[in-house]
Amino acid sequence: MSELRREPAGLDRVPLSTSTFEALRDLLHTHSGIALASHKLTMVQSRLAKRLRILGILTYEDYLGMLQDHANEEWSEFINALTTNLTSFFREGHHFTRLVELLGPKTASRKIRIWSAGCSTGEEPYTLAMTLQKAYGASAAIQIHATDLDTAVLETASRGVYPVARIENLDESWKRMAFLKGTGAHAGKVRIRPELRQLITFQEMNLRDAKWPLEAGSFQAIFCRNVMIYFDKPTQRDLLRRFHSLLEPDGLLFVGHSEALLDTTLGFQSLGQTIYRRKEGRP
Repeated sequence: MSELRREPAGLDRVPLSTSTFEALRDLLHTHSGIALASHKLTMVQSRLAKRLRILGILTYEDYLGMLQDHANEEWSEFINALTTNLTSFFREGHHFTRLVELLGPKTASRKIRIWSAGCSTGEEPYTLAMTLQKAYGASAAIQIHATDLDTAVLETASRGVYPVARIENLDESWKRMAFLKGTGAHAGKVRIRPELRQLITFQEMNLRDAKWPLEAGSFQAIFCRNVMIYFDKPTQRDLLRRFHSLLEPDGLLFVGHSEALLDTTLGFQSLGQTIYRRKEGRP
């Protein structure tokens, strides 16, 4: 009797060895700066099992071997599989209210440049566009740069199409201002209005890269929320120094609710609610 060929269908039940997990974790950290905790082995095993099934690879060790070639197209899928993209419209809504308060009315007379670093599926930059256009009017010069490492979520963000359930909790005024309802084959979906979509530039970007592909000029505010928690402390400090250099004097940095900046030497003054103002001087 011939030996049955083992199919990769049950890879989520095949153990991922600690040594292979450590090697995958090191590759992820080196390439992206994301620091996975040692207790994430089961999560990595589950998420990568889907990639192995698609590729027809039988072992995690073979998958690791594929990733040794950093030019391999699988790298983007590897990153996408292991990054978490939890977001919503007006998440931590106080940040958007405070942004307008802190920018002040004079901002309407000049170009408004905001960076959404780690924009995920686009809800944050679209919320910024909605908030700023409502505050400063349709004629305001609003420019929002939205970046993420994950190419899959950037594709969703760029399309600006969402299930209608994603906006159910928004006030009716926001729904009317910002969304178009789908009909026919697109029933049950909504699309961001083109006048808001045109305010945003979406771009793939790795925050660990030595050079960031951003247009010259400073930002009034940078939103980098629930991103730095995935980086180790040296990487966080480096990012904060670089954010400081890109913010205009008194520029604003918004981070996630669990990302308080406790180090007072990093060039930022706390304004409360995980909002920080750029202090003069080099951090």
